[in-house]
Amino acid sequence: MLTRRSLLTAAAAVPATWMLARPAMAATPAIFSENGIAMRGTDPVAYFTNGAPIAGSAKHALDWAGAIWHFASAQNLETFMRNPHAYAPQYGGYCAFAMSKGAVATTDPAAWTIVEGRLYLNYSVNVRTVWSEDVAGNIALADGHWPTVLG
Repeated sequence: MLTRRSLLTAAAAVPATWMLARPAMAATPAIFSENGIAMRGTDPVAYFTNGAPIAGSAKHALDWAGAIWHFASAQNLETFMRNPHAYAPQYGGYCAFAMSKGAVATTDPAAWTIVEGRLYLNYSVNVRTVWSEDVAGNIALADGHWPTVLG
């Protein structure tokens, strides 16, 4: 349900998102990465095991799906290797809210949510707040755009 507060939050957060969100071009990689590193170096398994984003290390790295993934420990690396689709963020680590609009945007590892055992990232904590107003609806919309939005 939309409230005055949520509308004000949306009004403040959405313009910032759309400055960086863009329709994907054919060259958009399937995994969001910076300098080839997925999730800005954050350990994807830690969201599930520690309930928080934790920086990974190049000491525990894996090349998977066209990006390098960092993990905080050898155990987390092994856990990911056994079932990477269970731990990798949805929509290749691109912003779940932008994806619901048919666009791609970068993400902040601190702006995360686990829904039904799946990790979703957003552009910022403020954008995550807007996305959270209709999680199921936004996931359904984003699912309809993914992966065709990549081109």
